[in-house]
Amino acid sequence: MGSLAGSADDARRVLATMWTIRRFEEAVDEMFARGLLYGTMHLSIGQEASATGACLALRDDDVITSTHRGHGHCIAKGADLGRMMAELLARDSGYCRGRGGSMHIADVSKGNLGANGIVAGGIPIAVGAGLALKLQGTDRVALSFFGDGATSEGAFHESVNLAAIWDLPVVFVCENNHYGMSMSVEEVSRLERVADRAAGYGIPGVTVDGNDVQAVHDAATEAVATARAGRGPTLIEAITYRWKGHSKSDQNLYRTREEIESWRERDPIDRFEQAVLEAKTLDEDDIKQARDQARDAVRDAVRTGQSGPPPSTDLLGAVYAPSEVDALTVASLGPPAEAGAPTAAGGSGPVAAAAGARGEAEAP
Repeated sequence: MGSLAGSADDARRVLATMWTIRRFEEAVDEMFARGLLYGTMHLSIGQEASATGACLALRDDDVITSTHRGHGHCIAKGADLGRMMAELLARDSGYCRGRGGSMHIADVSKGNLGANGIVAGGIPIAVGAGLALKLQGTDRVALSFFGDGATSEGAFHESVNLAAIWDLPVVFVCENNHYGMSMSVEEVSRLERVADRAAGYGIPGVTVDGNDVQAVHDAATEAVATARAGRGPTLIEAITYRWKGHSKSDQNLYRTREEIESWRERDPIDRFEQAVLEAKTLDEDDIKQARDQARDAVRDAVRTGQSGPPPSTDLLGAVYAPSEVDALTVASLGPPAEAGAPTAAGGSGPVAAAAGARGEAEAP
């Protein structure tokens, strides 16, 4: 595997991705403090290398599932920053039309099957996607991000076991940032490493420095190649750390300032910049340009998000997926009935109207 720092193109791509994640998260942090965002936020500042290194090992047509701390995964998989910011700002131009917020961003066109507010919720979705990809006869791969807290959930064990016995093309990436909310990972398992759990399922398990983008990329590249060749899943444990609290309501009472500062000194972006400079691939001006471009891209995203239209008041339109039947129904009904008007199905509103129209169509 080639050195990311040794290639000018790879180095620029890695720096652009990691700096964009960092600047996006910083902007979100500031906007939340100013009362501009709804709900809560789970920031991934300090964890940029795991998202960047893993997604860099994927093809555009591969898929991922994400977590409640998923902004970095979305960006690393190619999400549109403006639509992301619009979603956080509850604008109709957001990925979920402003109704999902931070924890529910998805972009199927980029292979992002979605962030998830449920701990371990994305893991079985990735396994389902892996099964679909295998049944379709493709060599595409599903990669699932999750935290250390998710490994104590039943969904993790069931999903990894199923992927193992069916040799599904899934890569499991545990971003071990040492805490499930405020609970230390050392207090919930007798195992020293999360990756040791892989032995119980008969699959490869590897632990890497999650703040070293090269180490993450190497492990992910090998795991993806294994999955793509039909040899089943791999569990990767990326040891990392979140600089911020679990969420915006976290007062950090369970860890010390000294601990946080010690991890800030292991900044994954600083480490990669040093590697690039030592390799003489890029110079200080090139690195500054990457920082500036990321800053400008995020500023543009903020402006795009703020200029988006407010969310639609048509809540029903976000509940049911459009289908050919619905389209035919709407065409046959003509203009929509007034709200509350009775229908042939005995109910009222668009759903009842559609049911009534289908009933009429089926009547002799």
